[in-house]
Amino acid sequence: MKKLFVGSLPPTTTEESLLALFSQFGTVRSIKLVKDLFSGKCKGFGFLEMEGHEARAAIAGLDGKSFEGNTLKVKYEEEQRGKGHKGRR
Repeated sequence: MKKLFVGSLPPTTTEESLLALFSQFGTVRSIKLVKDLFSGKCKGFGFLEMEGHEARAAIAGLDGKSFEGNTLKVKYEEEQRGKGHKGRR
């Protein structure tokens, strides 16, 4: 199972529209669309989980492509380095 980052999403994006977009490359196991707390609109990015070969196909097919007027950024989620080490050393 691979986790994908999807960026540059328009505020009108819904989990259903993202599911429809990525389903053409395989089975989407989970979707987490990051939304504004007050308006409920998409903040411009989200995360999906797909099987490895399906995730690679989705990246190849959608990264840099237009979606509702925005150019998508699709890549593997990167582990955050140094998480929790924001203070002085």
